[in-house]
Amino acid sequence: MDMAATPSSAQVHQAWSSSEFEARLRDKGQAYHIHHPFNVRMNAGGCTPQELRCWVVNRFYYQICIPRKDAAILANMPDRAQRRLWVERILDHDGHGDYEGPSAGGIEAWTRLGEAVGIDREELWSLRQVAPAVRFACDAYVNFATKAPWQEAVCSSLTEMFAPQIHKDRLASWPGHYPWIDAEGLAYFRSRIPLASRDVEHGLRVTLEHFTTRESQQRALEILQFKLDILWSMLDAIEKACQ
Repeated sequence: MDMAATPSSAQVHQAWSSSEFEARLRDKGQAYHIHHPFNVRMNAGGCTPQELRCWVVNRFYYQICIPRKDAAILANMPDRAQRRLWVERILDHDGHGDYEGPSAGGIEAWTRLGEAVGIDREELWSLRQVAPAVRFACDAYVNFATKAPWQEAVCSSLTEMFAPQIHKDRLASWPGHYPWIDAEGLAYFRSRIPLASRDVEHGLRVTLEHFTTRESQQRALEILQFKLDILWSMLDAIEKACQ
């Protein structure tokens, strides 16, 4: 055997280049919940009004957990420049300025989606219909963001890389399949497309700069898979709750 041709242990475990690492992160999109059977059926027009309401009610719990998750990450960030960028995510969901129109925030936009599918605002906010497994998954994500190093928590947010397409699919298919839903109720999906792209730019930059060894890069992939598993398990629970 030509020993010179045998790669050393250091070579085998050499860190991936930034481009290869990013490609591997993006490849995780194959496990994104856009491929979940319930989401596929929903975008194909196969859900009943009650199933759509069930989905909206349960996903609302995720929506109200997002700014809590982001606040936890913010609290762990020692760098002011990073905090200035990250705080925008909280305002995106909780609202800012006069809290009217586009400034009302994502949680309000989701509330309007609920009203558009026939859910009373008070009922939506009561959280009475949220499935226990959905609560568990969302709370686990907030807990992770609270306790993990902030760079790891930022990495978990990179499921945003795959989000614009899922919103585009809903905007393209729902008006035809579910004409009974007021089009104004779909504003949340429209608003998230540019915001997700902005968030990815920051989150990806942090991840590529922080995870620079093969071991840490593998850890980043595991973290992203953890977040993907949360989103997938939420849909598993929602599908069961809608039966």
